[in-house]
Amino acid sequence: MPLLINGDRIDLAQPPGELIRTYPHLEEKARVLRGQPAQTVGPKGLLYIQQREFAVTTPKDGSVSILGSDDATTCHLVVLRHTGSGATCLTHCDGSSTQAEVSLIMSAVKSFSNDTECGRLEVHLVGGFNDDRQLSQKLTNQLLRTFDLQQDDVHLVTFCVTELNDRKEKDNHFPIIYGIAVNVKTAEIFHATFPDKGPDEDLRSAHMLTGAPMTNIYDAKREQLHIGPYFWMPFPHVDFWLEQDDKQILQVTEVTKMCVVLAFCQPCWLFCANAERGGAFCLGQKLKLEAPVAM
Repeated sequence: MPLLINGDRIDLAQPPGELIRTYPHLEEKARVLRGQPAQTVGPKGLLYIQQREFAVTTPKDGSVSILGSDDATTCHLVVLRHTGSGATCLTHCDGSSTQAEVSLIMSAVKSFSNDTECGRLEVHLVGGFNDDRQLSQKLTNQLLRTFDLQQDDVHLVTFCVTELNDRKEKDNHFPIIYGIAVNVKTAEIFHATFPDKGPDEDLRSAHMLTGAPMTNIYDAKREQLHIGPYFWMPFPHVDFWLEQDDKQILQVTEVTKMCVVLAFCQPCWLFCANAERGGAFCLGQKLKLEAPVAM
């Protein structure tokens, strides 16, 4: 079944700019989202999603009221929601395996939606910018194509990606929005930042940096956050990497240099510090989240 806008199948041959001109309400919605000041979201009732993680829950969840993620430069933040059940998924995609990742989140949301006739699947895409390597544009196209290939109709509701999330400063391009949150009770999506990215931020970052696939970190039925178990083998030349500054790390990665936030280099340092302990690692735990503040 196709990816739809206002009931029309998207013409994937169109570049994103032409798509926006065809459906100007998408550009207006992106403009409103870009214009919002970033809200600082505290840990109470928050489930924070790191890169290459996803989580899905419903409005009945007594522990989680907000799903959130940030530090996205070329990455895209994807919200998939079923309007009937209210099942909501947030994921932080980096283009490592887009087809498999979209299949995972589609299955996860549909597992909470017994009768798909009552309601519809809606997707919201936020992130990326006009980076010099065109990594954002590539990921935007991958996501559009992959959602268009799903068996179920998926309705594109928010499209604030790449050129629609770009600002220019002194000939350098930067994202406008690095992070979003979605209120699973009300379905509101808003510009957000998160001082607390835990628990176990360093372990989760290390899991991603060792090439792990997309991981579901939350059991909504038990209201438990699952951390691991994570496995990785000894990291070669770790002493060398611990001696490098941020500039050197960025030169050997695919992160666009001019839009780097501290949150990319910091996980690299944390990972190397953990890896320096030597040996293989198997780390994991289950955590019961605190009940949320009334919204």
